[in-house]
Amino acid sequence: MAESQNLEQFKGQARLPKFAIPKRYDIFLKPDLDACKFTGTVEIAVDVVEDTRFLVLNAAELTVENQSVWFSGHGYSEVLRPSEITIVENDEILVLLFSDVLPHGEGFLWIGFEGTLNDRMKGFYRSVYKHNGENKNMAVTQFEPADARRCFPCWDEPAFKASFKIILEVPSDHVALSNMPVTKEEVNGNVKKLYYQESPIMSTYLVAVVVGLFDFVEASTTDGINVRVYCQVGKSNQGKFALDVAVKTLDLYKEYFAVPYPLPKLDMIAIPDFAAGAMENYGLVTYRETALLYDERHSAAANKQRVATVVGHELAHQWFGNLVTMEWWTHLWLNEGFATWVSYLAADSIFPEWKIWTQFLDDTVSGLRLDALAESHPIEVDINHANEIDEIFDAISYLKGASLIRMLQCFLGAECFQKSLASYVKRFAYSNAKTEDLWNVLEEGSGEPVKILMNSWTKQQGYPVVDVTLRDGKLELKQSLFLASGSPGVGEWIVPITMCCGSYETTKKFLLQTKSELINVSQLLDSSITNTGEKAGCFWIKFNVDQTGFYRVKYNGELETGIRYAIENNKLSATDRFGILDDSYALCMASKQNLSSLLSLMTAYREEPEYTVTSHLITVSYKVIYMIADASPELSADIKQFVISLLQHSAERLGWDPKEGESHLDAMLRGEILSALAKFGHPATHDEALKRFNAFLNDRDTLLLPPDTRHAAYVAVIRAVDKTNKYGYDSLLKLYRETDLSQEKTRILSCLASSPDPDIVSEALNFVLSSEVRNQDAVFGLSGISLEGREVAWKWLKENWDYISKTWGSGFLLTRFVSSIVSSFTSDEKANEIEAFFATRITPGISRTLKQSLERVRINANWVRSIRKEDSLATAIKELV
Repeated sequence: MAESQNLEQFKGQARLPKFAIPKRYDIFLKPDLDACKFTGTVEIAVDVVEDTRFLVLNAAELTVENQSVWFSGHGYSEVLRPSEITIVENDEILVLLFSDVLPHGEGFLWIGFEGTLNDRMKGFYRSVYKHNGENKNMAVTQFEPADARRCFPCWDEPAFKASFKIILEVPSDHVALSNMPVTKEEVNGNVKKLYYQESPIMSTYLVAVVVGLFDFVEASTTDGINVRVYCQVGKSNQGKFALDVAVKTLDLYKEYFAVPYPLPKLDMIAIPDFAAGAMENYGLVTYRETALLYDERHSAAANKQRVATVVGHELAHQWFGNLVTMEWWTHLWLNEGFATWVSYLAADSIFPEWKIWTQFLDDTVSGLRLDALAESHPIEVDINHANEIDEIFDAISYLKGASLIRMLQCFLGAECFQKSLASYVKRFAYSNAKTEDLWNVLEEGSGEPVKILMNSWTKQQGYPVVDVTLRDGKLELKQSLFLASGSPGVGEWIVPITMCCGSYETTKKFLLQTKSELINVSQLLDSSITNTGEKAGCFWIKFNVDQTGFYRVKYNGELETGIRYAIENNKLSATDRFGILDDSYALCMASKQNLSSLLSLMTAYREEPEYTVTSHLITVSYKVIYMIADASPELSADIKQFVISLLQHSAERLGWDPKEGESHLDAMLRGEILSALAKFGHPATHDEALKRFNAFLNDRDTLLLPPDTRHAAYVAVIRAVDKTNKYGYDSLLKLYRETDLSQEKTRILSCLASSPDPDIVSEALNFVLSSEVRNQDAVFGLSGISLEGREVAWKWLKENWDYISKTWGSGFLLTRFVSSIVSSFTSDEKANEIEAFFATRITPGISRTLKQSLERVRINANWVRSIRKEDSLATAIKELV
């Protein structure tokens, strides 16, 4: 009875007990690629530090036989076998009970096990690829956040760092990779055994193994680190761009972190079936093909940029995440926020012409969008069980995290920040750190109150809107929690305020540390008018200069007039033009500003020259068009015509064909503008798209339809499809089936459900669930669902929920099914219907996503009601057109 009670104490716990600490793993794995099974053994050197009869570690979906487990401790001449072995499936733990208290000091735990190469893209799994026309299985690992336990029994938490020695037994004609280089190879007929160099200490989620048939390209860094890009046989040319980026990035990070790359080699490999974008396994980084491979003829400029930023992100982790690791998943943002921010640093260094820091605002906005929900979460979020971890791999951890780092860097200064960061990496190398450890180092290096400042941003969810009003030469600033619902809320931040008056030469910085503050700016205003030569009444003040702060600004009265004047007269930077548009849009959504005011502001962007700003104008336009379609359908044609007029200048400048020597940003913008015009029903764009598509279908000449404009053409084709004329739909499926380029497949998938015909939407969604679409890619088929197809998609989700939840239910991809389909609705009645359906189907893995999606529906409903109450909207739209 006592033993049973002792066992109960381990159930349902967030963390493993610490009375035994792993120091080294010796792992042997033998995957059977035909049977999709594997066998293995692990010997774990453990340090027993407390009196215990138990060893408690993680294991899931493994078969462990009693006779295959033993422990040998210091001072024991014979091995100890556990008297009881229990696998607690719900908690994914393996509990070993011994008859006697285990001796303190180093001991060795030996476990034999068997498992299945699953098809769920987690743990040790199989990915299917073609080789010489035949389907083949490769064996792949994906252990983050908590799935090493599906490959071998282990202490599967980031704080339990240990070294790893791995032996693989594989077919002799296959390539087998792991974190470290091979030190010895033994070939025995058609089987070989590979011994890998012992790794430095690292967390279990960073261990990696890949076995399959691959080609590679290679190069070396300036200090001799061998870098390789592996891919399916025949695709090695597509790895050259990522290889070049990786070599330059490793050299850059060595200087920036002031610590050399820690391992003797770096392999990067493209995996055909991969749930995430990429995974930063130490020395063996795994990627989706779309995030690593770049084809000169068939990849778009946006694909090229994605490869560069994803490579930069994963290689940043080799220092920030792998060398220095978060202590627990509460601090996930330390890994992901920093890697996101640093990836922009690398891309800006290698490709300055991309203006990547302006594009960074897209990430900031994604963070602001999610964090404006009452169902958001703090950056530092309590994780009480492993099944809760997947849901925090979101825009808060990644994008709000990266935005706060940028805000702090701008507050402290780039040089001070870099030096302090390098000190942090050196101090915590080969160990674990918490958020407070980083703040302490930055505070030491800068002399600024970093901890107090940043705790207000990481320990509470949300962010402020700063309300600014000018009265008698004084600025009144008031901060309050911003919620997209428009509801009041509680929160107070230490806000790094930046402002400029009349020009960027007159800039002021200070910390807003209270709910409100008065600032005397008479002298600044006088000097701004004098310096710029503007007449009285035309001055302007811009807060949150270059959008470096994670907050919104609401301008009142003459300050709002001044901002509009500054945009129209080209006084503001691209980042500030972007920020003003996005703040106005967010305030409008929250019913803090009417839609007519937002539309009027949008007219100031008719001749906007910058890619990122115009791209955001398109994003805002999509949402406005969708809301008006539900609020006032009779205005749909007029609002579409208004948006088309906004984009006309850029569309005419760019045309359909790339121009010699044009910029990377123009190539990306061309595709986005033409896609938008196709969706909005612009006749000339539609006709040209169909003409080019039909010509391309006949001979596949990329000059007829370059990669950057294919998405636009595909959208136009699908928008013309209905159940009486499926030629375009069938033609796209033909292209899908013929291409072996992942980027082209996802490009097509993202368009298939864009038809206004519900029957075509239904057919497209059913295709997404077919064996022709890899599980990793199904979510792309949900991204383009038309307004007319929303109800069909919801019905489809309900009818197929059991299959979908079973197939994708063990990872974050399931949340995409929920958010993509649920979030687009605009009525409280629909929110109630969705809530009722999921009431008996909710699981920890989708709970947060479902709540956020339902909140978005209710926010949309509020906005629709607000639009309906706006009496002058129809007149305003007609005047703007």
